[in-house]
Amino acid sequence: MLKALNPATVAAPFSNYAHAVKVPAGATWLHISGQVGVARDGAVPDDFAGQCEQAFRNLLAILDEAGMDVADLVRITAYLTDDGDIAAYRGIRDRMLGNHATASTLLVVAGLATPKLKIEIEAVAAKV
Repeated sequence: MLKALNPATVAAPFSNYAHAVKVPAGATWLHISGQVGVARDGAVPDDFAGQCEQAFRNLLAILDEAGMDVADLVRITAYLTDDGDIAAYRGIRDRMLGNHATASTLLVVAGLATPKLKIEIEAVAAKV
């Protein structure tokens, strides 16, 4: 079982994430490339929320293909192109991941591989 770590000697996380996640020996690891808000048919929503939800759906589909689920997520790194989308990202992340707190990094960047893209999410999962 994965174990979230939030030491009392460190400031509490700013939102629903863990400062660290401990993975037991013998786990199977999965490294997931950055997922963007592009649907299977190539459609890209114009708005941040649509892209963010699609990126998480893509991430969850990859977990499912690997025989894993949200509870197996160890770490998420999210790249946003607009700091005005941080609150929306956190709300969508919490809805899509439920109560599961991963180790997490959130960055605001000047741009992604295609100018239309507003978010990219990469992840690491481990199945015990």
